[in-house]
Amino acid sequence: MKRNGILNAPLSAGLARLGHLQWVMVTDAGMPLPYATPTVPIVDLALVAGIPRFTQVLDAVLAELAVESCAAANEARGTVVQDWLSQRGLIPAWAPHDQIKALLPQCSLVVRTGETTPFANVALSCGVTF
Repeated sequence: MKRNGILNAPLSAGLARLGHLQWVMVTDAGMPLPYATPTVPIVDLALVAGIPRFTQVLDAVLAELAVESCAAANEARGTVVQDWLSQRGLIPAWAPHDQIKALLPQCSLVVRTGETTPFANVALSCGVTF
């Protein structure tokens, strides 16, 4: 058994397969996942409303990845979601929520949380560690 890091096997494996410039999206419970294609792996961590929190999952993902850039919905500007991102050093490219949803088919991994805060979604572009 792993000592630390992500214990969820599908999430750990999905993150391990990511490479430079590939996208992973961490979403709230309401993100319409049918926008993703059948080939986009979805790790659904949602248990009940609010569990796990967006910030808990984002922190775990950020501990595993080098992130080069990110994108979030304009509708999240000036909300707690923007605060959550900035507290983690993430400065997103802002786009309309429909454009963020349109990124789903381009993602190499989508992680759904139980978050119920509106527009708690971020697309992360993988960087490299060297």
